[in-house]
Amino acid sequence: MDNITALGGDVYEIDTRMAGYSGITAGYLILGDRPCLVETGTSTSAPVVRDALASLGVGPEDLATVVVTHIHLDHAGGVGDIARFFPSAQVVVHEKGARHLADPARLMASARMVWGDRLDTLFGELSPTESERIVALGDTGAIDLGNGRTLSSHYSPGHAKHHVGLVDSATGDLYVGDAAGVYLPETGDLRPATPPPDFDLQTALDSIALFGALGPRRLLFSHYGPVDAVQETLDRSAEELRVWVDLTRQAHSEGMDLDHAVAMVRDRTKERYTALKADDPTAEHFELLSGAPSNVAGILHWLDRVSP
Repeated sequence: MDNITALGGDVYEIDTRMAGYSGITAGYLILGDRPCLVETGTSTSAPVVRDALASLGVGPEDLATVVVTHIHLDHAGGVGDIARFFPSAQVVVHEKGARHLADPARLMASARMVWGDRLDTLFGELSPTESERIVALGDTGAIDLGNGRTLSSHYSPGHAKHHVGLVDSATGDLYVGDAAGVYLPETGDLRPATPPPDFDLQTALDSIALFGALGPRRLLFSHYGPVDAVQETLDRSAEELRVWVDLTRQAHSEGMDLDHAVAMVRDRTKERYTALKADDPTAEHFELLSGAPSNVAGILHWLDRVSP
């Protein structure tokens, strides 16, 4: 299948084709003794993921584990559907996200407030997962991949309070979710993801520092793909956060409303991204996944909490 890329170490990147787009959201299959899917993509992507797993020889009873870095719908919206397709799989998530996978009503209601009518085409509906199939992780945890291979979980909030990074003991891959931002492989651009309501600058920087301290050999971005230049990329991620926060803080101190703040930050950061400078078609991926309105709104929400 043309949406599967072998990354070595029995790891396969699956383009989940979010809303029909290519190159926006990746799931990853670790094809060991106990096959594990990292990130499901959206609900509407679930059949795409199921078919990709089938083509890799993973049938309905073969998948051992589904693990998500956090419960935002572009990462975990397909959990309920994938759990139904693969009835033997356990579903692993941080403890702060577990109840929302069992009962998604509140999560879906807040997503609908943000996305409105676009919710159905972009994400679809997160179906509930039976609570007895959900394994809730604390600040650290380990997922058994078979043959002594483990996926260790490391709590990394800042982007979201239910976010974890995941390290594969066999490959040294670190699944970064959204905690290191959104990466565009076509241009090498990296942009922060700071949506409301959970963004917190110091927590986000601490999570990036933790990722560096884990000493991974490769970063696997959910948006999008593998990156070998680990420390350079994490440094860039921290720098991007600081730039966006500094600009948004300036807009906040000048009393700008959200629309004016977004326009100012968008204008002042444009030169940082090749895709935006060149009017590249991949620029729309940034706006879907890490849109300036969402990023600025998240930072303003944080500033309102921390500013006297």
